[in-house]
Amino acid sequence: MKILKYFFSITLLLCVLAGCKKDLSNDTFFASKAPASAKLSVLFDITQDNTGLVTITPNGEGAISYDIYYGDTATTPVKIAAGKNTTHTYTEGVYNLKIVGYNIAGKITEATQPLTVSFKAPENLKVTVTTNILTVNIAASAIYETLFKVYYGDSSTASPVPFTPFLEGQTVTHTYASAGTYIIKVVALSGGAATTTYLDTIKVAKQLDLPVSFDDANVDYSLLDFGGNSSAVAVDPVSSTNKVMKVIKTAGAEVWGGTTLGGTIGFASHIPIATGNTKMSIRVYSPAAGLDIKLKIEDHTDPTHSVETDIKTTVANQWETLVFDFKNQAPGTAALNLAYIFDKASVFFDFGTAGSGKIFYADDLKMAPPSLAQINLPVTFDDVKTDYTVTDFGGNLSAVIVDPMNSGNNVMKCIKTSGAQSWAGTTVGTGSGFASVIPVSASATKMSLRIYSPAAGLDVKLKIEEHTDGTHSVETDTKTTVANQWETLTFDFSNPAAGTSAWNTAFKYDKASLFFDFGNGGNGKAYYFDDLQMAKAVVILKQINLPVTFDDATVDYSVTDFGSNQSSVATDPVNSSNMVMKSIKTTGAQSWAGTTIGTALGFSAKIPVTASATKMSVKVYSPAVGIDIKLKIEDHNEGTHSVETDTKTTVANQWETLVFDFSAPAAGTSAWNAAYNYDKASIFFDFGNAGDGRTYYFDDVKFVSSGGGGGSLSQINLPVTFENATVDYTVSDFGSNMTVAAKDPVSSSNNVKMTTKPAGAQSWAGTTIGTALGFATVIPVTASRSKMSVRVYSPSAGLVIKLKIEDHNDPTHSVETDVKSTLANQWEILVFDFSTPAAGTAAWNAGFTYDKASIFFDFGKAGSGLIFYWDDVKFL
Repeated sequence: MKILKYFFSITLLLCVLAGCKKDLSNDTFFASKAPASAKLSVLFDITQDNTGLVTITPNGEGAISYDIYYGDTATTPVKIAAGKNTTHTYTEGVYNLKIVGYNIAGKITEATQPLTVSFKAPENLKVTVTTNILTVNIAASAIYETLFKVYYGDSSTASPVPFTPFLEGQTVTHTYASAGTYIIKVVALSGGAATTTYLDTIKVAKQLDLPVSFDDANVDYSLLDFGGNSSAVAVDPVSSTNKVMKVIKTAGAEVWGGTTLGGTIGFASHIPIATGNTKMSIRVYSPAAGLDIKLKIEDHTDPTHSVETDIKTTVANQWETLVFDFKNQAPGTAALNLAYIFDKASVFFDFGTAGSGKIFYADDLKMAPPSLAQINLPVTFDDVKTDYTVTDFGGNLSAVIVDPMNSGNNVMKCIKTSGAQSWAGTTVGTGSGFASVIPVSASATKMSLRIYSPAAGLDVKLKIEEHTDGTHSVETDTKTTVANQWETLTFDFSNPAAGTSAWNTAFKYDKASLFFDFGNGGNGKAYYFDDLQMAKAVVILKQINLPVTFDDATVDYSVTDFGSNQSSVATDPVNSSNMVMKSIKTTGAQSWAGTTIGTALGFSAKIPVTASATKMSVKVYSPAVGIDIKLKIEDHNEGTHSVETDTKTTVANQWETLVFDFSAPAAGTSAWNAAYNYDKASIFFDFGNAGDGRTYYFDDVKFVSSGGGGGSLSQINLPVTFENATVDYTVSDFGSNMTVAAKDPVSSSNNVKMTTKPAGAQSWAGTTIGTALGFATVIPVTASRSKMSVRVYSPSAGLVIKLKIEDHNDPTHSVETDVKSTLANQWEILVFDFSTPAAGTAAWNAGFTYDKASIFFDFGKAGSGLIFYWDDVKFL
């Protein structure tokens, strides 16, 4: 509809894109580099007394001053500073104002903007309004107008009511937050007091499409009843948080009374009926079992192009999913014709029987997946060929939806509805369980699950069982630790829930059920879960150290490229059983491009360079002879503490061992310094030349001892200080602990070990001080000398620290004792007396040999990410 009215006042903000540019000279270097002004704009404020007095306020990014050319008989520009304005009186007419913006360097940007000054009310107002789902596009034209304002009708409570200004020839776009009916108001303004207004009522919404869920506030869920039906979107009779379609087949309704979803225009997309994909499903809540439900699909432009099929309800006053196969059309109706386009669906409840006032509910109309495979581990909800049907019980309500944090991922949403049983849960699959037996064994007792919970501290139970014998089961619980975030929970069936059966090796577990907030009645909260699988073994790789071979599966061989190098572990080009590092100096790579052998932390131990031992060797496979190879070593904490040296390749496409002598540093670089700590190495291929795409391989990075051969570190022994460059300070973590060499958090000149007990680590996680061989000599424990000490930096006081010593050849020959930390975030010396063993453990035995020690932080508690530092392991 159109209504003409008159309003008062006008303010115009016009954004003018930058025009031509030119540079002005300036003797200030930094200023000369400043970019020209951009995004020039001008604000016109025209008085409402028909005088033609216009206030002109320019603006622009980077502009410090402006020249304003009024565009009338006044030819001399007015210069104003940024943030200021000027006024000018115009007679009626159209004027081209020129604005020139100057930046700090004198560079200019020019723009021209028309200004219409008229004192007549705008005439011949024409407005074009188009909608697309939730978006409206508006354009307008008129005579005598200066600008238009559009009010979109979705902010009627704001004061003043917001609007968007625009000019003739422009189209403005607005997207509504939700579907609905809105009144568009377009006001045309001139330089006088009078205005002209256009009003139009629009409806915006997404057109209905499959799958139909009735829960999207932005979708038009129009329903078209016929034959006496009466339908509306309503609250689910089971779950108050879910919207469904409620249909009443009123008393006296025709036997063919039905409801079309989406009205006459049907769906936004074609129903993808095809060979091998001829089924649709809908959830139905019927007042009785045995009632005929018909589903008919057709072409909304040609109702003769249709197919319909029927199925009967099997339960009363419960939700069930009915599947309709259009290959099996209803008797006496047209067969499925795959040449037809189907884009409209109608549902007929209690078809063939006159209406009696019965009420039906329907939801989740969608294509039924064809020939789905039985669910199996791992469960991801992303495989379109898998049947992800789940089985709720006790009042749970579940469905596959889009991940609330990642729109590209599907997950299962589970609502523990208000009033649901304390034991309400969801079987992951049907009553048949998984396609394969869950591979639980004595060495693999854990399963993991990603969960998104509304609160921390909620009990989540996972139960596995034989689908043919529910008494053959085991269940275990864990608690959520975060709210409204994804986290991975691990369930260990070797720790069954109190009062429940233990895991039994004779049972074949092939079915799993989840219980959220177990033990509490439902309160309507929603949970999401994904990625149910056998828990993966945690593999913590050791920090790289010399010698570097690329063959140890327990070592982290990450490298750090720079300058556009590209490196990765690869198969030896000569020996397929050997792993090496492949490095490509890509085309255009910097002349100084290289690769750090490891991460920014470098090696786990110092490179033992001394005045008499200054060499390292690297096996290199180069594409040419005479290529300069540089090796640089440095302190990973201080890059200026470095030394580098070069050598040249002598063969092409063959392995050779290159020796780098740091007593002969590269010209113009620093000499080796005995005071520096070198623990990081980087290699540079074809140093000094830009990359040309050639490929290099390297392996066996070693320190060369003073005798010229490959150096070897001595076995660890007491006292342990982590300061001797000739000692192998390798340690052995277990139970998911993670230990690395680190700098003392108090004194950066001191080397220590840093142990992280990560979240989920075992309560008994620990670290052996050395390798499996233990110490080089026996720990001299006697009846009169039974104590050892360790310097510890703990994150909290009162944490149990255990020290255990044993015979590296016989771990049953051991003794362990505990002490508690007394300080937080400070160093303290803890003394361990093996004459007082931990409760329930073996006593010290004079007949045993003890030559290996392990330390356990926060013993008895699962890991939570706490970090400990330790040093100076001594026998007292």
